[in-house]
Amino acid sequence: MQDDLTPQEGIQLRSLRDRPFELLAELERRGRALTAGTGGDAQQAGEWVGVALKMAGELYLVAREEAREVLGVPAPLTRVPGAKGWILGLANVRGALLPIIDLRAYLGAGAAPAARTARIIVVNHREIPAGLVVDEVLGFRRFADAEFTAEVPPTIVNCARYIAGSFRRGSEQWPVLSLRSLVEDSVFLEASA
Repeated sequence: MQDDLTPQEGIQLRSLRDRPFELLAELERRGRALTAGTGGDAQQAGEWVGVALKMAGELYLVAREEAREVLGVPAPLTRVPGAKGWILGLANVRGALLPIIDLRAYLGAGAAPAARTARIIVVNHREIPAGLVVDEVLGFRRFADAEFTAEVPPTIVNCARYIAGSFRRGSEQWPVLSLRSLVEDSVFLEASA
């Protein structure tokens, strides 16, 4: 029971709208409080948060806990001899080597365009490091659990085997791309050409 999540705190979040780092820090603080059992009402507990991305003109979501971080595409990528074409190379990210994968190319939708909006989503997986290049990351999206459906919507990109349902809000339907399923797939793990 926590009644101190008042409209006043809602106003505080709105005031952080133009300061994304502080907004994320406050959201993380609240999330930790919920996890520790020190706060939150039933409505907040029934909320799903994901990272919205754009790929080949379509909108997708990935679960927040499956994405470790979002990076810009680093300029110095080291090519890997004998690797499949969808492996762009290796990047040094804070002293660790990270394989960089062109997600569109892996899914058979052509190479990702070299655009300023392109980003890398680093997969949060203990054993399989991977950075997936997507066309654009649109930030966090929040949905009520009631907006989830197990329905797999049709997509232009051939990724149905990695879709873990979708969220529907009004006329929009957001497919949820399971990064865990993707990186654990035997096809993904067979990276040599």
